[in-house]
Amino acid sequence: MKYYYSYNTAIGKLYIAENNGFICNICSKLKYDDFQYLETELIKYTFKSLNEYFNGKRKSFDDIPICFHGTEFQKKIWSAIRKIPYGNTVTYKLLSEHAGILKGYRAVGHACNKNPILIFVPCHRVVGANNNLTGFSAGINNKKYLIDLEAEYV
Repeated sequence: MKYYYSYNTAIGKLYIAENNGFICNICSKLKYDDFQYLETELIKYTFKSLNEYFNGKRKSFDDIPICFHGTEFQKKIWSAIRKIPYGNTVTYKLLSEHAGILKGYRAVGHACNKNPILIFVPCHRVVGANNNLTGFSAGINNKKYLIDLEAEYV
């Protein structure tokens, strides 16, 4: 079963989607033609967890089942992003090197752009050279907000 629900959050309206008992999407743009609009227990718990994060009371989401839908390369990058510690940032270049893809920072950037699960896959922690804030599907202002939020509670 596929469900989604929308909530107002600290970074604006977010849509949370569930597919067969797994969170498959958290995003700022509606894209669920084949999903039913329904607040399930898992979606409700996910929203509660996001609020805890926004209030500095949660630093990980390992207790929430998620599933990725993407290429093998994207899944590899998203898994690597999930390992970036709370309150830290890494550059696209460093992330590509850690993933074993020398000079693959543009490909890493494209994978970040396709990240289906905002905050749970913390692509906001991936920054450009010299720590420049570049690219974020929910907007650069929100990327800065999330980085600053984590710095406050680290």
